[in-house]
Amino acid sequence: MYTHGKGAGCLIVGVYVDDLIITGGDVGAVNSFKAQMMSTFCMSNLGLLSYYLGLEVTQGAAGITLRQSAYAAKILEKAGLAECNASATPMEPKLKLFKDGMMLSMDATEYRSLIGSLRYLCNSRLDLAYLVGYLSRFMEAPRQEHLAAVKCVLHYVASTLHWGLHYHPSKKNGGAPKLLGYSDSDLVGDVNDRKSTSGLIFFLAGGPIAWQSAKQKVVALSSCEAEYIAAAVATCEAVWLAWLLAKLIEGAVLAPKLKVDNKSAIALMKNPMHHDRSKHIDVKFHFTRECWDRKLIDVKFVGTKLQLGDILMKALGRSRFQELRGGIGMKKLV
Repeated sequence: MYTHGKGAGCLIVGVYVDDLIITGGDVGAVNSFKAQMMSTFCMSNLGLLSYYLGLEVTQGAAGITLRQSAYAAKILEKAGLAECNASATPMEPKLKLFKDGMMLSMDATEYRSLIGSLRYLCNSRLDLAYLVGYLSRFMEAPRQEHLAAVKCVLHYVASTLHWGLHYHPSKKNGGAPKLLGYSDSDLVGDVNDRKSTSGLIFFLAGGPIAWQSAKQKVVALSSCEAEYIAAAVATCEAVWLAWLLAKLIEGAVLAPKLKVDNKSAIALMKNPMHHDRSKHIDVKFHFTRECWDRKLIDVKFVGTKLQLGDILMKALGRSRFQELRGGIGMKKLV
């Protein structure tokens, strides 16, 4: 990511190998930069962004939409499920899979290919982030029950082929932009090594801009510790996003707000005393406490029902899953 120019004519240029995305608030500055690049390099001007690395982009007065419908259709075709039945949810609630399953082993190459394709689909489908991450844990020696779970995800993809993200135009109120994040964790949810899964998601101007679902590196001894570790990962992401945003807009950014649904973890973040309750926790996870003291992040409590990060760390029932799917900004695009 690069910036070009200053002030009102500042442009943001995203580069991936030899593909460029150019954006800015001044159309004249964008056209001038394009002309400058085309005079220096052999470059094609493809006009308004509509397709980029598998991402389908639609821009208009109502906002910007991102989807990967064509890419998702190719995944279904590769898996032989182009005409499969629809599924309302991508995974059975509270499903637990073992590495040493009861069913026969299968071709690992096929399984890894499907997982790799689904991982790229998560660039616009954050409702799949936990599920794909969870199924990625069995790529070393997949079994038939693991493939069955992947196919369940694909049935759900088939029923939500045209779903994606819609970013509405932000209201210009003159204030500094502010990031809003959610951090959540289960407790020893992985039945193979008893490690927990962390989920985080950040919004800017009402739209999701960063999300992650990942298994924690250590075994947590309590729900407080699991949430504390998840919050530490989210804090690192929040600080980096705030720094990047400040660089891009060349202005001040308010301290990101992080919402956590565990009051004990929040108390641990705000307590300057390194007491018996936290002395066993790795020092690196106390980064959250330091950021709180320096006012680089604002941590708030949120009720479990309003915790949007819930969808990024466990398989949910139909009603809860669909409720959170709408809450994180996923919708059917016309």
